[in-house]
Amino acid sequence: MDRAAMKLKIRPLTLNLWPALEDLFGENGACNGCWCMYWRIGRKYGKRPRERNKSELREIVKRGPPPGLLAFHEDLSVGWCQLTPRDALPWLDRAWRFRRVDDVPVWSISCFYIRKGYRKQGVTSALIAAALKIAKSAGAPALEAYPLDADLTNSSSWTGYASTFARAGFRIVGRRTPSRPIMRRDLMGSFNQTSSRNPITNQTELKSRATQPGKIRP
Repeated sequence: MDRAAMKLKIRPLTLNLWPALEDLFGENGACNGCWCMYWRIGRKYGKRPRERNKSELREIVKRGPPPGLLAFHEDLSVGWCQLTPRDALPWLDRAWRFRRVDDVPVWSISCFYIRKGYRKQGVTSALIAAALKIAKSAGAPALEAYPLDADLTNSSSWTGYASTFARAGFRIVGRRTPSRPIMRRDLMGSFNQTSSRNPITNQTELKSRATQPGKIRP
């Protein structure tokens, strides 16, 4: 696939797009039936039926605001990222390596899933770029991420890679274990604690061209 020619549309996940997420995640629910519930409920996602994880995520989508973004290549959903205020993901604080570094009410971009055949094609970079725009428009003071530093380990990652976030302007604000930095991009010089909790309200499609140079991981 020609990465330079691939045009992507990034859209917040609303209920009318649920079938597209189902198609992307497949029967396995993206990662062993998780349905992007891990940072919400912890390891118990694996101790209950996958359909329950799926139905709970659907209820979250139904209630709104959108809990993340979908990337489309033409009419095919090819990528997903979870994008929420950090407060919506209580298990981040239960993971000692990702506990808060301060009391700034950041938003979090916590999980990715990219369709096979579209990995290493810039889909993650396009999702990050859209997430920055939406978080900023919602009044978030900063966007935080919890990627893997691939220079220090060969493990795969569902939270993205540090090099991808660095290219998007994120900086390391904490590193409690060498391979798992906490990275952040500030979205304003000063912040308003109440405005950062505004929902995702921008339902307009964000168009992006996957043209990030260099080696791009999924």
